[in-house]
Amino acid sequence: MSATPETADTGVTTDLDPERVAYLEALAQQRWFFLHTVEGLTDDQARLTPTASELCLGGLVKHVALTERGWTDFVEHGSMAGGEDADHEAREREFRLADDETLEEVVALFHEVAAHTDELIRTVDLSASHELPPAPWFTPGERRSARRVFAHLLCELAHHTGHADILRESIDGQRSMG
Repeated sequence: MSATPETADTGVTTDLDPERVAYLEALAQQRWFFLHTVEGLTDDQARLTPTASELCLGGLVKHVALTERGWTDFVEHGSMAGGEDADHEAREREFRLADDETLEEVVALFHEVAAHTDELIRTVDLSASHELPPAPWFTPGERRSARRVFAHLLCELAHHTGHADILRESIDGQRSMG
């Protein structure tokens, strides 16, 4: 039996300031709900697109991990893929669990990226900021702080957790969030 979001080990220590603890705990809870939606699925089930959208659970796990990795690259290096020069075909493939990929592999990637994000939350200057890359959805010259990136990652994860819950319920009736 897996842990519940309340009993999951968040890795949070008491020597961190409350803001960092809040990010770590909120992300741990959302990650638990998100990954709960893929527990017990086969790779074939994780590839299903059971709703009117083209989303599948395996692809969502991969997309969330790769997007989070892009934002942590931004926090660390001030650069990220996905601006005007983005490979849009590659971006679309993020939402698919390809035949040569397994759910186990993308869940492992998700855990690896999450661990790195958590370490950054524990250690980076939350006020440090970088200019966003050119893209139609960013205001030219706009900057993002690490703090704002981590808040954005939490929002993105919660958003996709809702998608995942609907997909899982459509596959086999399991409801992850209620």
